[in-house]
Amino acid sequence: MQQTLHTLTVETRGQALYDITKPVHAWTAQQGIRTGLLTLFCRHTSASLTIQENADPDVRADLIDFLRRLVPEDGRYRHSIEGPDDMPAHIKSVLTQASLSIPVQRGTPTLGTWQAIYLFEHRTAAQTRSIVLHLLGS
Repeated sequence: MQQTLHTLTVETRGQALYDITKPVHAWTAQQGIRTGLLTLFCRHTSASLTIQENADPDVRADLIDFLRRLVPEDGRYRHSIEGPDDMPAHIKSVLTQASLSIPVQRGTPTLGTWQAIYLFEHRTAAQTRSIVLHLLGS
């Protein structure tokens, strides 16, 4: 049994879903682990991770629009010291996921045909995000 860690840095340009599938696949393939479990962990409380459809960009746009309606930036939030988008970003991250677990088979994450791994940025300004990758297997 082997395990390895890596930190993936993602530069965002504001609220959007950022496809990180290619760098995750590339790193996983380089580790020499054929069968195992890949865990991804977002080290931020105002961004999250998701596995979502990669074929139609309207899916991503609809997800962003839905969360904007569900968690408006003009809400009455006590926490506002970091700007009007910060508390809504925290709420959105509570509603989504901080980590993902993906089985690895034949050295690659076993995503479905139309699935991709996304960093879901909830802040409106550009951010630098860190995603920790942990691969365990043989």
